Amino acid sequence: MSYEMLPALLALAVATLFTPGPNNAMLAASGANFGFRPTLPHLLGVALGFPLMLLIVGLALGELFRASVFLREGLRWGGAALLVWIAWKVANSGGIGSKSDGARPMTFLQAVGFQWINPKGWSMAVAATSQFIRPEEPMTTATIVAGAFLTLGLLSSATWTYAGLAIARWLTTARRLRVFNIVMALLIVASVVELLRH
Repeated sequence: MSYEMLPALLALAVATLFTPGPNNAMLAASGANFGFRPTLPHLLGVALGFPLMLLIVGLALGELFRASVFLREGLRWGGAALLVWIAWKVANSGGIGSKSDGARPMTFLQAVGFQWINPKGWSMAVAATSQFIRPEEPMTTATIVAGAFLTLGLLSSATWTYAGLAIARWLTTARRLRVFNIVMALLIVASVVELLRH
């Protein structure tokens, strides 16, 4: 990868990691509902899981998913269904530290696993690998792409979690918290609708 391509890679990473999407909405909701420390495994699972996925897709699976309509569509619709279910869980979650209905933040492994069924994640992975990973140097370019997304992903995940935590200071009533959770759930559903349009 040439140095001239690095600004384009960083711009893509910033644009995709910091904009609203399923991961960011779930991190903000978790930060607001459970606090920063309990959300930390979820945050690290997102920030480390997606670059790991990028590395694997870049080295092995990217061409398979680009070539197989069945795999792409199965992932797209299965991931969309899961995201709608997660949105429903977010909309109906309790307050900070609430144990109602067994509510708790995602674990590290759940967040890592979620990257593999997140349609936005797959769109980003295929786009990034097809644009920036060079067949003549796959390991080097895949590592650079994954490293860029890891560095900016940690910052993005922490930012969205802290945003949820900051918002929690104003979520002092059950009604406000309910409205916030519904808005986050609607944001997840809106991202699903947008992803299914393409």
